[in-house]
Amino acid sequence: MKNKIYFGDNLSVLEQLPSESVDLIYIDPPFNTGKVQGRTQIKTVRSESGDRVGFQGQKYETIKVGTKSYSDLFDDYLDFLEPRLKQAYRILAANGSFYFHIDYREVHYCKVLLDQIFGRESFLNEVIWAYDYGARSKRKWPTKHDNILVYVKDPENYVFNYDDIERIPYMAPGLVGPDKAERGKTPTDTWWHTIVPTNGKEKTGYPTQKPLGILRRIIEASSPKNGVVMDFFAGSGTTGIACLELGRHFILVDNNSESLDVMARRFQSISDIDWVGFDPKSNQSQKPQPAEQGNLFDLLPTNSQAD
Repeated sequence: MKNKIYFGDNLSVLEQLPSESVDLIYIDPPFNTGKVQGRTQIKTVRSESGDRVGFQGQKYETIKVGTKSYSDLFDDYLDFLEPRLKQAYRILAANGSFYFHIDYREVHYCKVLLDQIFGRESFLNEVIWAYDYGARSKRKWPTKHDNILVYVKDPENYVFNYDDIERIPYMAPGLVGPDKAERGKTPTDTWWHTIVPTNGKEKTGYPTQKPLGILRRIIEASSPKNGVVMDFFAGSGTTGIACLELGRHFILVDNNSESLDVMARRFQSISDIDWVGFDPKSNQSQKPQPAEQGNLFDLLPTNSQAD
């Protein structure tokens, strides 16, 4: 199968796909925060009249490169999601899994909706992705986690590659003995993981980019090798990058032109992609850049995760 990236409405794409044709679906839909999500990119150049001081007193000027943004506001969030989730259930393979990434504002409403579509017996896990970065409220406990709801099509028959899951360090290795400490432990339903490093090569500048390590773990655990993985809120395309590393095929969909621009640059060295409704060439340099490689999973054994 050739990898596909669609520019357009994800509901229209979902309706065209055959039933039970996708092994794993991961989505990270807008969280309905009521805000415009945005990220401004800057660069600094040496200047005598600059507004920043660097090494040995050198002055630098801050230049705004650009801003990427999208609206995260829906009058009726569940009405927006419901037809898309029903289509996701239809196209999911008989032994497939569905990962729904959301936050505290909507997770309880979304779980009720997913219980109706998949059945409560098909609810497998609520994974908590915990991190330690960003502003800290003085009026409440600072919110430093996202929720990932995990459902399976058939609770008696689903893919879970336990032996393939990357192990993580024990928090108290002295309590388990040297052999176990060296081998590490399998993760639980609470994942401590940094956000995307601000200065790392993984960073694309897309406002809601998720860490490659999170997607690696999901895909490695819940899809077969050479299987098909879909993300129909694809954003910066991290799901596709993880699939390339792990030997899976992917289908990505997004209706934000800035998202497709980012993916065009990110996948410019990959020829085996069918771009539907979008020409990536205007965003790709003449000299292809290598796809992201290497292990960026940087899992921490404690809850201290300053990025």
